[in-house]
Amino acid sequence: MSIDFGDRVAIVTGAGTGLGRSHALELASRGAMVVVNDLHHPDADGPSTAESVVSEIQANGGLAIASHDSVATPEGGAAIVATALEAFDRIDVVINNAGIVRDASFAKLGVEAIDAVLDVHLRAAFFVTQPAFVHMKEKGYGRILFTTSGAGLFGNFGQANYAAAKAGVVGLANVLAIEGSRYDIRANVIAPAARTQMNEGLLGELTDALDPELVTAMALYLVSESCEQTGEVYSAIGGRYARIFIGLTQGWFAGVGAQPTADDVAANIDAIRDETDYRVPTDVSTEVEELTALLHGDS
Repeated sequence: MSIDFGDRVAIVTGAGTGLGRSHALELASRGAMVVVNDLHHPDADGPSTAESVVSEIQANGGLAIASHDSVATPEGGAAIVATALEAFDRIDVVINNAGIVRDASFAKLGVEAIDAVLDVHLRAAFFVTQPAFVHMKEKGYGRILFTTSGAGLFGNFGQANYAAAKAGVVGLANVLAIEGSRYDIRANVIAPAARTQMNEGLLGELTDALDPELVTAMALYLVSESCEQTGEVYSAIGGRYARIFIGLTQGWFAGVGAQPTADDVAANIDAIRDETDYRVPTDVSTEVEELTALLHGDS
C-alpha cells in the first residue's frame, strides 16, 4: 500500500517548525498541495517560518502557499480556509497542530494564561475546522486530525489550561466523526511526543529518539484516503504507535426499582471499577442501550 495525496489539498496549522513542518513537508512529498500556516516571524527582514517551509516544498517540486492568519479567532480560521480555496479550489485535509504552553500550577494559574491556551488549542480547532468541514460536506470527502497530548488524556502537573484544551479536542473529534460519517469525513486525534521548540531542553535522554518524522508517519496515515478509522485517538512517540481509548466497565446494577445509597455504592465499588469485559463506546447512546437491556432483564 502506498499512501498518496496527489490532487489533495491540506491545511496544516503551526507548520513553520517542529511537527507541523514535518507534516507539511511529507504531505507535499506525497503530492499534496499544502497551506502552511504559522504566525512566527523570527526576523523582520527575512522570510517567515511558514514562507521558509513553502520555499523548501517548492524547491523539491511541490506546491504550497503560506498563511500568516491567526488560528485563535473566527476571522483567522476563515481566512486560512479561504486561502486554501482561493489557491487550490478545495480542501481535503486539515491538521490542527498549532500550539502554545503557558504553564503554572493550578492555584497560580491566571486568566490570561487560561485564555491564551484555550484560544490556540481548543477554540482554534473550532475556528479552522468548521469552515473546512462545511466545504468537506459539500464535496463528500474529508480527513481531519486534531492534536491532543498525554497531559490532556492522563494529566500533568502545572498544565491545567493545556490539559483542559487538549482533552476538549477529543470531544470535538468524537462529534465530527459522527456528523461526518455519511460524507466520508474521518476525524481522529493524535497524541504525539517529539523534539520541538516548544519542549526544547525538557526531554533529557529521550531527545535523540523523538524525531518529529516518527509522529508524522501516524499523522499522514490518519489523514489519508486509506484511513477508515474515525473518532479514535492514537499515541505516537519515538516510533511506538498505540490506540488510546475510553472504556466502559460492566459495572454494578442495583436492580430494577432499587434505591441504592452511597453505602451500597461503597460496598460495590470494586465491581464498578472492574475492568474485565469493558466496552469502548462509539457514541453517547451506548450507556442508554446497556441500561435498557438491564431494565428488560436482557443482561
